[in-house]
Amino acid sequence: MSNPESFIDEVSEEVRRDRLYGLMRRWGWVAILAVAVIVGGAAYSEWSKSRAEASAQAFGDELLTALQGEDMDARRAALSQVEPSDADQRAILSLLRATAALNGEGADADAARAELLTLADAVDIPATYRHLALLKAMLAGGTGDAARDGLILEELSAPGAPFRTLAVEQQALMAVAAGDVATAVTLLRALLEDAQTTQGLRQRAQQLIVALGADVEPV
Repeated sequence: MSNPESFIDEVSEEVRRDRLYGLMRRWGWVAILAVAVIVGGAAYSEWSKSRAEASAQAFGDELLTALQGEDMDARRAALSQVEPSDADQRAILSLLRATAALNGEGADADAARAELLTLADAVDIPATYRHLALLKAMLAGGTGDAARDGLILEELSAPGAPFRTLAVEQQALMAVAAGDVATAVTLLRALLEDAQTTQGLRQRAQQLIVALGADVEPV
């Protein structure tokens, strides 16, 4: 019985081997393609990462060169020639251009606000950049429309907003400008109780409350 059993085992092994070879001939290209995709994907990922790092380095070098201009006019001119390659770079460049427009001889607050509001309206920038652009626009004098300014400050002072306490300070100043001292004092006192209020902002709030003729602590 041993010889027939051995023969059957050999035949079974040959059948399995033939089936395996058949499957490899039929589907082996799939495995090869999968390996090629994995290797190619890894290579592309490394290439993309290297390209992004090179772009960021080049952008940073251009900014440093631009900011080393002899005077503000030269810096503005140099910044106007820098070309960003993605949304983050565009946001950073726009903020720097607005800052340059607000400082030095030939400062142009209107141009700075226009730059900042254009940045804030861009749909592809991170929310933090949008909020920073809007806050800087408000610090530069606002949009010229009190109702729009109020809506902007409501957005910036919402819970969780990155510059919330600074926006509340601007709301208080807007209330003072409108002659609404009670609202201004309420907002300033809220800042004093807010754990996120910085020491500098806390001091400004206290000083403004006193200047408005109110008590720092509610009576």
